[in-house]
This record gives sequence, C-alpha cells and structure tokens, in this order.
Amino acid sequence: MKLGRAFFERFTLDVARELLGKVIVRKIGKKLIRARIVETEAYCGEEDQACHARIGRTKRNEVMYGPAGHAYIYLCYGIHELLNIVTQEKGCPEAVLIRKVEPLTRSNLKSYGPGNLTRYLQITRALNSEDLTKSKVFWIEDDGFIVEKSQIKSAERIGVSYAGKWAKKKWRFLNGAKT
Repeated sequence: MKLGRAFFERFTLDVARELLGKVIVRKIGKKLIRARIVETEAYCGEEDQACHARIGRTKRNEVMYGPAGHAYIYLCYGIHELLNIVTQEKGCPEAVLIRKVEPLTRSNLKSYGPGNLTRYLQITRALNSEDLTKSKVFWIEDDGFIVEKSQIKSAERIGVSYAGKWAKKKWRFLNGAKT
C-alpha cells in the first residue's frame, strides 16, 4: 500500500523511525525496482544547524518548505544525488534522508548507502519535488514488513560535524536487526 500524505505530515523523528522497513518503489517503463529502507536520518528545520534550511529558504531547499511527502533530491559533494522525504506541515522545512536500503528486486546485491541507493533506484534530481503520494514513477509503500521498536537503534548523524551540538543529535535511525 502506497503511503499517503498523512504518514509524512507528522513529527519528523517519528517519520524517520517509521520509514524503517518501508519499501521505495521506482517504476521505469514496465519495470519496478524495489528496496527496503534500513537507515534514515532526520533534519529538523531552520534551527537545526545540520539541516539545509538553517540558512533559510533558497532555490535549492525550496521543496522542504512545501507539502509533506515530496522528494527533496540534491547533489552532495558534486558526486552523489541524495534522497530526502519532506515531512511536517507546509512551511516547516524538515525532511528525512534515506541513508541505506537493501535491494529487493535483485536480492543478491548488498545494501546501498545514500549515494549509491539513488543509482540503484535510478533516482536523479529530475525527480526533485516529486509528490510521492501521487507519483506513478516513484513512491514509498508499506508491504506489511514490521520493524520492532526494540530493533530500532539511534546514533549520531553522519557528515555534519560543522553543526556543533546539532551534530551530536541521535537522529539517525537504523534497523538493528538488518545493519
């Protein structure tokens, strides 16, 4: 079942935890590519010094200020396109970075981190601002897989040491049974 807007219009840390175990689906022609989310990272608004919204609204982060359930895809280090999902209500620039997935389509492959998962799923910046609740080419679904709360581990976010005390927030969530 495709996740609806109400799933994403909630507290960002809850969405980040509850995305664990959900499936990203990418449709290209008649082909479906699927991957299970096993790691996420939350970014919580303009006060969060690790969040792209810390400098206010820009052309790059504009989608974060829009409705929840939209993809925020940006280029990182000039190399990797990273996938985030916008959360909260319109005007509240928060999002969840998808950090790691396990392929379901070609299950013999290993898990992919944030830069390689977009390659595997063929997700590019051309899909930036895609409404995942309505899209016919890219969405997130619940296939009934359950990640028990006791399996969810939290850790500090990665690659945001510049953010001072915000870098120490344990807003990265992992399926401890899978990672």
